[in-house]
Amino acid sequence: MEHLVAVLAAELGQKPEHVKNVIQLIDEGNTIPFIARYRKELHGAMDDQTIRTLVERLGYLRNLQARREEVKTAIEGQGKLTEELAQAIEKAATLAEVEDLYRPYKQKRRTRASIARERGLEPLARRIFAQGKETGTPLAAASEFVDEALEVPDAQAALAGASDIMAEWISEDAAIRKLLRAFLWTRGMLLSKATGEEDSVYRLYYDFQQSVSKLQGHQILAINRGEREGFLKCSLSVEEEQARHLIWQRIGKPGGFGADLVKAAAEDAWSRLMFPSLEREIRNLLTEQASEGAIHVFALNLKPLLMQPPVKGKRALGLDPAYRTGCKLAVVDETGKVLATDVIYPTPPHNKIQEAAKKTKYLIENHRVEVIAIGNGTASKESERFVADLLKELNQPVSYMVVSEAGASVYSASKLAAEEFPDYDVSLRSAVSIARRLQDPLAELVKIDPKAIGVGQYQHDLPQKQLDETLNGVVESCVNQVGVDLNTASQSLLRHVAGLTTATAKNIVAYREENGAFSNRKQLLKVPKLGPKAFLQCAGFLRVMESNQILDHTGVHPESYEVAERLLALCGYGLEDVKAGRCSDLQTRMETLGTEKTAAQCGVGVPTLRDIAVELTKPGRDPRDELPPPMLRSDVMEMKHLKPGMQMKGTVRNVVDFGAFVDVGVHQDGLVHISELSTRFVRHPSEAVSVGEIVDVVVLAVDLEKNRLSLSIKQAAQDRRDKEEGVSSGRG
Repeated sequence: MEHLVAVLAAELGQKPEHVKNVIQLIDEGNTIPFIARYRKELHGAMDDQTIRTLVERLGYLRNLQARREEVKTAIEGQGKLTEELAQAIEKAATLAEVEDLYRPYKQKRRTRASIARERGLEPLARRIFAQGKETGTPLAAASEFVDEALEVPDAQAALAGASDIMAEWISEDAAIRKLLRAFLWTRGMLLSKATGEEDSVYRLYYDFQQSVSKLQGHQILAINRGEREGFLKCSLSVEEEQARHLIWQRIGKPGGFGADLVKAAAEDAWSRLMFPSLEREIRNLLTEQASEGAIHVFALNLKPLLMQPPVKGKRALGLDPAYRTGCKLAVVDETGKVLATDVIYPTPPHNKIQEAAKKTKYLIENHRVEVIAIGNGTASKESERFVADLLKELNQPVSYMVVSEAGASVYSASKLAAEEFPDYDVSLRSAVSIARRLQDPLAELVKIDPKAIGVGQYQHDLPQKQLDETLNGVVESCVNQVGVDLNTASQSLLRHVAGLTTATAKNIVAYREENGAFSNRKQLLKVPKLGPKAFLQCAGFLRVMESNQILDHTGVHPESYEVAERLLALCGYGLEDVKAGRCSDLQTRMETLGTEKTAAQCGVGVPTLRDIAVELTKPGRDPRDELPPPMLRSDVMEMKHLKPGMQMKGTVRNVVDFGAFVDVGVHQDGLVHISELSTRFVRHPSEAVSVGEIVDVVVLAVDLEKNRLSLSIKQAAQDRRDKEEGVSSGRG
């Protein structure tokens, strides 16, 4: 335990006691959101991502230790475990190093070396491998091992068998493998060639080479897929002579007995046994690192997408565009309840624009619609033009926004959607989902598999278990950061609350339907299978806006209600002041009294006290409200309207390794290359922008033929700075 704590503390730059406390809390069954939010004193206020990283590394290190023990037990069972070997296994820092040490002792299929051993040639191999100062020749020594019965017809055959044994020893030497692995990593080149003349999306890699150490994650994943689909043939290249020299430096004794045979065995070990094995290892390691990077970027993109500010308190019309089958409409009220649905045909081949306008105008006016959400799929461009023209005819202010419909079809056809909307067909469910995505992105997107939301790269090529765990962790983090209304939340949303499972979330909804709305948090304990432990984990993240206890509206945990009331009393307030919103200067009063002194009087740590004070100042606050609101439009643009040099605002839709895609309202997201993201150097686009962010861009190039748009955030920032400096100097 102490060793694990020391390693993790050093890796994460955290105090050992904080790391130890987190491990203990996790082992006791506490959830990461609960630990991050309500046990800050115990872990030094680590954020939830740091705790997740700690937990992942803890799992790896525990697996590593378990494997060390398995390997030692297996070798000891063969009677070959020495003190030196046991220590080497204990010091191995990675699973690869442990496997290298275990390699010579693994049960193997029959190899050339094992056949040679069966023929009694191991003593000859040991004699030659020692490269001593003895007289005579290896050929003469080998003649002693000639045995027709053992299929060793002559001395040359004996030497060949001994060489096979030596080659295997060399290939299984852990130190040599480690040295050559590092050599391949630093000096190796990955080559890819086209397998034929056919053009494809992989044309960039038809004649490609790059240093292994400099390969980008998206290049690795693209090459892997191209190879898998038969368009590319890939290989690893390295300086062969240098590799052989490195091996010879480790084992060679020039001038020794049989040195030339050992050198030849080393070359055979490299070309026949080590290089193919290490090439697979390097390719696997590259893929593993590229996958981890892609998963990390996916997670970075997913969080801001889920945390997009909701368009609250507005009735919305969802429009799911289509051509032949018509555009589906769904009106939802401020809470997301469906009020009406319809189908219109304003797009080709029908072009029933007047009829569609009449139906849509009726829905907007009859249900007092304030905002329209248009899906960005097939026929989106024509649908947006139809809506923009329609809005000019209305007597009431209505705006629209094109929203990503990624995953909407997946949700619409799901069992969950069928249960939620049994009376609607799949296409109408999609229109409802599109409307709700604008009203509350988080509540709607949690119903969809995160992989289907459309903010990643190569998601189908990534290790699915790892991807699911990471993305579900992001969803859990977002849901618990925002908090959930216990009386309106769907089962899909509730199951992501810390401490709740699919079963308990279902039971909460069933209890609510049977007994009516929850009137306080304590009622949760009446829900079947939701005991004290689950209550401890989930209660702070569930809001009961119907409760007479104002603290039930906040993120203050029930275990801290007495602390909250004590704090209010010390600062001259009461719960009625919280309810009336009269505690705006609570934190100032707390600081005047002395934060540490007040915390001691309240019997909690300073981090917990500060969190409570924030909640009391703004009960029921939504952290998403502090972000810039989404861009709503009332007119339409097309790519042909764009010219180089134009400045406009856009919404970041996706962030990838080589840049970011920005929606400027022309139905074709523009690429901001990494070199155009910022006036400062950025290692990865995620350092400069995030999904959902509103950014200023300048149009660099418009290619109508290829439907490509190049944008620059850097140029927009530079233009803004030049303008500000010009105004400033003008004033001077």
